[in-house]
Amino acid sequence: MRKVFLLIIVSIVSVATWAQPQLAQQQLAANHNRSGSNHYAYPTQELPKLTPAPAGYKPFFINHYGRHGSRWLTKQSSYDKPVATLEQLQQMGALNKQGEVLLDQLRMIALEAKGRAGDLSDVGAEQHQGIARRMCENFPEVFDGDATIDARSTVWIRCILSMANETQIFKAYNPRIKIFTDASYHDMYYTGWGYGEDTLANPQRKAIRHISDSIFDARIDASRFISQFLNKTPAKCIKLQGTEKLMEQIFDIAGSLQNHHAFDGMNLFQHFTDEEIYELWKVKNIYWYLQWANSPQGGNRMPYIERALLSNMIATADSVIALPTTWHGATLRFGHETCVLPLACLLEINNVNFSCNDLDKLHEQWRNYEIFPMACNIQMVYYRKPGNDDVLVQVLFNEQPAKLPFDTDCFPFYHWNDIKPYYLNKLKTVVNWPK
Repeated sequence: MRKVFLLIIVSIVSVATWAQPQLAQQQLAANHNRSGSNHYAYPTQELPKLTPAPAGYKPFFINHYGRHGSRWLTKQSSYDKPVATLEQLQQMGALNKQGEVLLDQLRMIALEAKGRAGDLSDVGAEQHQGIARRMCENFPEVFDGDATIDARSTVWIRCILSMANETQIFKAYNPRIKIFTDASYHDMYYTGWGYGEDTLANPQRKAIRHISDSIFDARIDASRFISQFLNKTPAKCIKLQGTEKLMEQIFDIAGSLQNHHAFDGMNLFQHFTDEEIYELWKVKNIYWYLQWANSPQGGNRMPYIERALLSNMIATADSVIALPTTWHGATLRFGHETCVLPLACLLEINNVNFSCNDLDKLHEQWRNYEIFPMACNIQMVYYRKPGNDDVLVQVLFNEQPAKLPFDTDCFPFYHWNDIKPYYLNKLKTVVNWPK
């Protein structure tokens, strides 16, 4: 009996151990849109009810950084290149009926995208309106009465419009609210372009780009995918068209369609098997991890490109806390996933700062669609209690309570007097790094 019991325990452990590596594959099979990686539309269907603050504490300030909402692909060529390749195959007489249908679909998408590269989409505007409404619902004390909002954006139109869509909701919620908006190169050193000239990370990023490229070349086989669109044509002729690249281009468009109401009901994922979707996503997952996360291959330096942003958030919080206790409001910053991801790593939120040498197992612990979908955001919500100097902070990552890298006696709330010194000490470690 004891042996039987032990066998059952071993079996349970084995199943649990086996199940975790399959989690991403199962999640992608259940929702192909997740494979869009940074094109994954902001999910709101599973947002939890927030924990009430400890007795007597009320929210008074939100310290925020958020990505722009859903957008068009950033280059028109991303739409045009697969069209051009399929047209070449068409001229060769190589496309079958299914290939002709795909070409017509891609032409239509490219036509809709013309002149809109990188622009905020209708879905993106709705995402930010929804985020703002939930802020007002969850933290009315922050936005009531004579509240003040200071909103800053990078100079990209999609970010400016994301800011505009949120602030209009705040004004509708409370016409008395004072809102200041700005989008200037003056603030780009912390809102979005600090990484552009970063000597700490740029050399490493360029040096390791070949890793994800080589993994793509080794793992992605487009032979089945491309054959479904072709008549019987010599393989040599088809190989000249760069079929793996074509497959990737169509995959990127497939993942982007979720960001537009105009393409509701159009499904390009139907041309891919679940296994192909899984493999293409894994390569994308590795790329994002190497280029922008806490990867040892990048010397664990990438999170520190957002040191200016984190410093700004700390200084802003200190200045607000020093104001009279009647002051309340928010500082909102709008930028990009290439800022949210390293900032989340620098803050060590949840498991985002995971460091992994074995890229074959990365997806078991680190999945990009859980971190930086369109409109992803970090909200640090500050609370205080009359007659008490202890300021509490709740960190929301994509509107869900997040865990910080140190203990607290009141989770999901943390003491500002614990948060501030931890991150200031962490930022000091950068000073002596070689350039």
